[in-house]
Amino acid sequence: MTTGIAAGGDDATQRPLHVAICGGGRTGHLNAVLFKQMAGVKVSLLTRRREVIARHREGQMLTAILPDQSLLSAHLDAVSEDPADVVADADVVLITVPAHARPGLLREIAPHLRSTGPVYVGAIPGFCGFDWLAEKALQGQPNAVIWGMKDVPHTAYDLKPGVSVRMGGPKSTLYIGTHARESDAARDELRAHLGRIYTAPVELLSHYLEITLTPGNPIMHSSVVYGLVGPYGQWHDKTFDAPVCWWTDCTELGAYFLERSDEESQALCKAIEQRLELTLSSVKPLKQEIIEAYGDQIRDPASMLSVLRTNQAYDAIEAPLVPAPGGAGYTIDTQSRAFHEDVAYGLSLLVAMAGRLKVPVPHIAEIFHWNVSYMNGLRGSALDYFPERWPA
Repeated sequence: MTTGIAAGGDDATQRPLHVAICGGGRTGHLNAVLFKQMAGVKVSLLTRRREVIARHREGQMLTAILPDQSLLSAHLDAVSEDPADVVADADVVLITVPAHARPGLLREIAPHLRSTGPVYVGAIPGFCGFDWLAEKALQGQPNAVIWGMKDVPHTAYDLKPGVSVRMGGPKSTLYIGTHARESDAARDELRAHLGRIYTAPVELLSHYLEITLTPGNPIMHSSVVYGLVGPYGQWHDKTFDAPVCWWTDCTELGAYFLERSDEESQALCKAIEQRLELTLSSVKPLKQEIIEAYGDQIRDPASMLSVLRTNQAYDAIEAPLVPAPGGAGYTIDTQSRAFHEDVAYGLSLLVAMAGRLKVPVPHIAEIFHWNVSYMNGLRGSALDYFPERWPA
């Protein structure tokens, strides 16, 4: 099945391009500034952050602080909490909100997407089965081309909403996938659009499962939390005296569980390749993925632990902590996206897929169920849109 959308006959790289970013967080801010550096690109931002909207109306420039401390600034074309003001004439809609916020966001923007001509609706990153979610949410928009990016193009941190954000390490290559229904012409035009707004080369993956199955935050964050405060962690039933960083403070135990989870994820990939007769060669072991993505930004690539601790792109990224009850120290924030996105919408999908294919994933399952208990249960999950008949 295809959308039947053909690329335009003229050169897409020369036409005006409207990019609508949905999400006023770190990735949304950084991409907005970077896109506005490109000629002929209109950038709109959909956000509920009132301070971002107010600062835009006051003429505030958004600034990206690059790794070398140089600055890039931009004034966006529109910033609003009303989808009609942002996505109505967009060529590309880029969703950067957490996975658990995507179902509601797609319901909000769907009535305002243009109904003629292709509109490229994608998620960055595109994990957690975004293609399945978007197919269900946008079933009334046959002109929507569904896509996702394998990972964020840059790390981003130290956000001051409506003012500035810091750029971390960039990816050397950007990998994108589309829903299986999309035509070759639509895929080619999508690649051309993204090639205009990103400086890194953009490569098309052969199947969207290469994104869904790529090891990333769902196993990374959940394993690190389990290693820190799980039943075998050194901070189990204890508080942290000071803030900790996700990666530079990763424990040996966290790295161990991460490697075990990654091995099980790879076994799941092999089973899916055999069952669906796919090639998922781009889904590489996590350590290899990180090394290839960040290259010489990693000072010591010898082990999983050293890769995490010495990756300059990961420096200073703090784990989500909140003051402990009583005010003595800190505890992990169970309201963070590390749980409500990565566990509920990422890890749940791996457990469900493994169950359908009868692939043993004991470490992933153990970490998943412990995290669900630690976060006091799921409020929603990827199982809400995981196709009932998959892998048929």
